[in-house]
Amino acid sequence: MLPISLRPNGRRAIIVGAGEVAARKAEALLAAGFPILVVAPEIVPRLELLVAQGRISHAARAYDSGDLSHAALAIAATNSRDVNARVVADARARGVLVSDASDAARGDFTIPATQRIGDLTINVDSGGGAPGLAARIARELAQHLGTEYGEAAANFARIRGYVKDAFPADERSDILEELNRKTIGELAAMQSATLVCATRRSPLATIQSRAIAALLARHGIATTMLPITTHGDAHREKPIDELGEVNVFVKELERALRDKRADYAVHSCKDLPSTLSDDISLCAVGAREDPRDAFCSERFHSFESLPANAVVGTSSPRRREQLAALRPDVRYESIRGNVDTRLKKLVEGEYDAIVLAMAGLKRLRVRATHTVPFPIDALVPAVGQGALAVTARAQDEWLRATIGSVVNDAASELCVQCERSALSQLRAGCSAPIGIHAELRDGRIRVTLVAARDGTLRRCALEAPIAGIAEAQALGRRVAEEAA
Repeated sequence: MLPISLRPNGRRAIIVGAGEVAARKAEALLAAGFPILVVAPEIVPRLELLVAQGRISHAARAYDSGDLSHAALAIAATNSRDVNARVVADARARGVLVSDASDAARGDFTIPATQRIGDLTINVDSGGGAPGLAARIARELAQHLGTEYGEAAANFARIRGYVKDAFPADERSDILEELNRKTIGELAAMQSATLVCATRRSPLATIQSRAIAALLARHGIATTMLPITTHGDAHREKPIDELGEVNVFVKELERALRDKRADYAVHSCKDLPSTLSDDISLCAVGAREDPRDAFCSERFHSFESLPANAVVGTSSPRRREQLAALRPDVRYESIRGNVDTRLKKLVEGEYDAIVLAMAGLKRLRVRATHTVPFPIDALVPAVGQGALAVTARAQDEWLRATIGSVVNDAASELCVQCERSALSQLRAGCSAPIGIHAELRDGRIRVTLVAARDGTLRRCALEAPIAGIAEAQALGRRVAEEAA
């Protein structure tokens, strides 16, 4: 026997019979949503009440095979085995599923004893052999489980529907499996509100924001996206340091938080200013992707193999200064646009090579023919490079704590806070010609800082044991003071 759940979808159920068994079947089918016609010359008071309430229809006459027209289900529940047998035969001839209350083995299905806890349905089926006991077991199970099981089922169904709509097939199973490992209490306590995420419109920003939304979905939190065109995105033809503003990729996202059009915002951590406004809080730093910069070329297999006067595209003063120290014989020219646009310009021959962040290439799953990461010490990355940052309104304590508990990666946070503290100590912005990178190993952070000043590079590195954020920030300030 195969237990299944059958949706009525407007199809009618026919009950042939007038007694208490027919009444029980009618009540079960009504609870499942079936329109019902009872065929019998006379019916018991339980059925009369349902007719009087307008919940079922009654044909006060003997059964006729034509009653099965347009029926999805038929129940034979008379006191006559012969009549029941005829109902079964007629139903089979018409392709209608049928149940025989006088002989369960003769029918196609039995109706289990049912109890409902919210959206959760508990069915207990004895195969028609002990319906009274099945009903008792169903009642006792419902009493034992309690209302939180129904709340858990409703919340799981809600978030499952969201995940199916919001994420591609290859990401859904991991999210749903993690949800399914939660306790019933955790599932029942999930918040039903949907959060709004402010994100830049670029393909990379969309992927990054969806990655944060996927982490939240694993904990039952749904998100809708609010795509925003930032000042930096709207003026891609100009180098960032010539736009005349600071925080060119951040201001509009912060405005969406202040205006309460969004609940949280996702940024590339390297785009954040060294100090945030008092009303905006950095509530999580995601696990860091590859922080290195990458040499990308269609013709040359490495930075060292470039000929003199080759054209290298980069709009980052940090990259330009460090690369020029390595290869002063190469020309460095500005390049703007999203990652795909820059790679297209490379393919079209506008540049001999360009330099991009490895994290962006990996998240987009793209690369040039020759893609070679620079060693960290050769080209020190930007502060926060490779990490995602999530910001929210400082006053939203529950939201900040929730996002932090779900998204924050402790090791990445220590390193990024060390780097950001150094940048703040230098009173420099995210587009300054400064590279700072911290790495955590065996409880110790090694932080390297490179700053360009008057055509020369100032380099400093420190290492210390770190137990928490305060110590990481203190190390960042020390390396900045050493480099000053």
